[in-house]
Amino acid sequence: MGKQLFYTWCFIALVFVSGKSHANHKPIEVKVFVAAMFEIGENTGDKAGEFQHWYERYFTDSKPIFVSGAKSSVYCNESGVCGSTLGMGKVASSASMLAILLNPLFNLDKAYFVLSGVAGTPPSKGTIGDVTLASWLIDYDLGHRWAPEEGKLGAPTFMPRKGYEDIRRYQLNSQLVAWCYKLALNAKLKDSKSAQAYGARYTQQQARRSPKILIGTHMTGDTFFHGPGLSAEAQYIASLYGADDYIATEMEAAAITQVINRLHGTQRVISLRGSVNFDQGNENESTLAHLDPAPGETAGGFTETVENIVSVGAKITDHIIANWDVWKDKIPEF
Repeated sequence: MGKQLFYTWCFIALVFVSGKSHANHKPIEVKVFVAAMFEIGENTGDKAGEFQHWYERYFTDSKPIFVSGAKSSVYCNESGVCGSTLGMGKVASSASMLAILLNPLFNLDKAYFVLSGVAGTPPSKGTIGDVTLASWLIDYDLGHRWAPEEGKLGAPTFMPRKGYEDIRRYQLNSQLVAWCYKLALNAKLKDSKSAQAYGARYTQQQARRSPKILIGTHMTGDTFFHGPGLSAEAQYIASLYGADDYIATEMEAAAITQVINRLHGTQRVISLRGSVNFDQGNENESTLAHLDPAPGETAGGFTETVENIVSVGAKITDHIIANWDVWKDKIPEF
């Protein structure tokens, strides 16, 4: 009993000291928050994942800030740019985002949120190395599905679930998207021979071109869906919701945006995705063969794509920071 009482008092003291520390600490005024989903190894010095190029550009002189409940530490520089890796998938990423949003060390009332990561793309719309800006975010999973053979032949196998109207899709601020696209056009996108060779296996012209900047719907799902049938279903859902064409498949953006929306709205959310794979195989390979490719038949271009994402994202971030007196209170007229 005495030991229990001791631990209780230790806990109370810890909470008191932590609360007092936060109360005496002036929150960091965050101007741009970069949310990556994963890193392959370290934040610098090895093969880059989604965060390394952000870290090397903005945070090499920053100390890690531990945030209880978040997957990784947060880094902030003197200019007001902060960033972290949130974790892959809806649950991990949104849980980390909520922990950061609620932490008193940060003031995110005026922040722009750059949700940054890799994605897949349909070969009829994109190619490896593309960087896409989301005009809409759609949750792929919030609905009813059934096996094709259990419905009408050739009919859709998805129906939206009632009661989720406000969280199954988000239309992002069109003025902000237009600004981001304008700024992104100044970024130089890298291509790779391996990605070019992989794209040449497809008959679609979009798959065979050089990388560029695109705008469209990002489809968020915990399922790595593959094949022309599920790609067509993603497009069907986008059309059903009145959104722009489906252009990128990813696992986090709609969930993170739901969390941000509860506290800050969605007007300052930017979803930025780089295409590292196609969501289906070419006409000569099965879906399972595309999922489990033979040696030497992978897409390639990952290294170049993660660089492309940050090249584009930095154009947007640097402009906002350099013109903070204009961007602080509202998005400028375009």
